[in-house]
Amino acid sequence: MSSILTNNGAMVALQTLKSINMNLEKTQNAISTGKDIATAKDGSAIFAISKVMESDVAGFEAISDSLSLGESTVAVASAGAEQIVEVLTEMKALAVSATSENADFDKIQAEMEALGAQVDSITTAAQFNGANLLADDVDGNGATSLSVLSSLDRSGATTVTPATITVDTVDFTTNIDVDSGGDLTVIADVSTAGTALAELEVFLQTAIDGAAALGAAASRISDQKGFVSKLTDAMKSGIGTLVDTDMEAASAKLQSLQTQQQLGVQALSIANQAPQTILSLFR
Repeated sequence: MSSILTNNGAMVALQTLKSINMNLEKTQNAISTGKDIATAKDGSAIFAISKVMESDVAGFEAISDSLSLGESTVAVASAGAEQIVEVLTEMKALAVSATSENADFDKIQAEMEALGAQVDSITTAAQFNGANLLADDVDGNGATSLSVLSSLDRSGATTVTPATITVDTVDFTTNIDVDSGGDLTVIADVSTAGTALAELEVFLQTAIDGAAALGAAASRISDQKGFVSKLTDAMKSGIGTLVDTDMEAASAKLQSLQTQQQLGVQALSIANQAPQTILSLFR
């Protein structure tokens, strides 16, 4: 039945054209923004997951900065500890030379005091951003260790726990006191030289153990920093897989929709002309 009041063909063509235009607009937005899921209405579940992951990525980027700061702090302390090992080795050699009866004990003691002052100077100066892992007080507020933020441990959708790497001070201030007036015996003769040699052996072993501990901590922080960097990249890639536009598919879809749009306009035009044919019945 033909009617001049109700054009069913035009209504169908119009609804089809509207649907094509909506899909075309969505595809054009996906191409222009580079994202299939740009807002929550594009896909609420994927949008929520991607936003949680993006917040974690931001957190891991901050953790990377924290690890860099901790790595630098430990590196400075490690360099100081290794230098102290070298100075103590020189002091040990002097103590050995002082075990000879014809040694010049005054000159040896004067050089020992100079080297002892050097140890104290290195211990005091080996700080980075106010943190000194060679001192008895790491941060000037009584701390005996340095905590480095190393990770975010997520359990479920809402529970996030920060993880840290703790680096204890090696406390050379207390354990290696070889400055003038410290724990090292003054060399005045062969007997005191032997005593000082034994004491230096203990100090040297303490310095070596401290340097080794700091080196191990530096290695752990460096490994964690590398892991966090790879993890951040993997998470960014995962987010991209979820929300980014497949540009090849979008391009093909765009061309298809543009063709459908042209055909839809023609179909609507044809449907709108149908009532005019009724006029021929009244001629």
